[in-house]
Amino acid sequence: MITLNRIVKRFGSQEVLRGVTMSVARGEVCVLLGPSGGGKSTLLRTINGLETFDEGSIDVSGTQLIGGDIASREAALLKIRRKVGMVFQQFNLFPHRTVLENVIEAPMQVLKQSRDQAVGKAKELLARVGLLEKSNARPTSLSGGQQQRVAIARTLAMQPEAILFDEPTSALDPNTTAEVISVMQDLAKGGQGMIVVTHGMKFARSVAHSVHILHSGAIVESGPPEQVFENPRHEITRGFLMEAN
Repeated sequence: MITLNRIVKRFGSQEVLRGVTMSVARGEVCVLLGPSGGGKSTLLRTINGLETFDEGSIDVSGTQLIGGDIASREAALLKIRRKVGMVFQQFNLFPHRTVLENVIEAPMQVLKQSRDQAVGKAKELLARVGLLEKSNARPTSLSGGQQQRVAIARTLAMQPEAILFDEPTSALDPNTTAEVISVMQDLAKGGQGMIVVTHGMKFARSVAHSVHILHSGAIVESGPPEQVFENPRHEITRGFLMEAN
């Protein structure tokens, strides 16, 4: 569903992505691991257009972004953002609106759903993430884990083919991290496609179909989790896993 071909991203003279190539099938859970500063979040943000890139191409279900091509970029991004949602480290909820209002906003504005239709679906999704009883609460009254689960429900309300998760538990304590991971595991079992930037080794081992190790802007190793974790081929991967454990 998502194919990245030789993605190069520069900040001035520094190459932060150096020819990254990878593909993610429909319904696949792909995890990006590696040392901090390796380009994981930057790579994720190029897919839905939060970062531009200088060379290469990204294809999302037949819609292409071409490095350096500004002219066709906005039209392509409108299509891609209908297909790919994103969940951030920080929850980015509207503090002055209720949980329910946060979830129905985009379906009504972008998908042109009626309020009744959007509310019905939002309540289903809030029940799915275990927060239906918080529908009328304001985000500021919720824990970090609850806010992140609302953010996931809000993303799901747009019916994405894939969801990009940028370190979704990095701002959470261990208890609330477990709540969010449980929701993500449930989504994976249901066939939701995901690309996840995380430091969560347990999640990568138990849920991922594929794991990619990014180091200094390049993928140094890719494979199923059992191969990457149990029989890493690259010295960088072995060193990263030793430090992570």
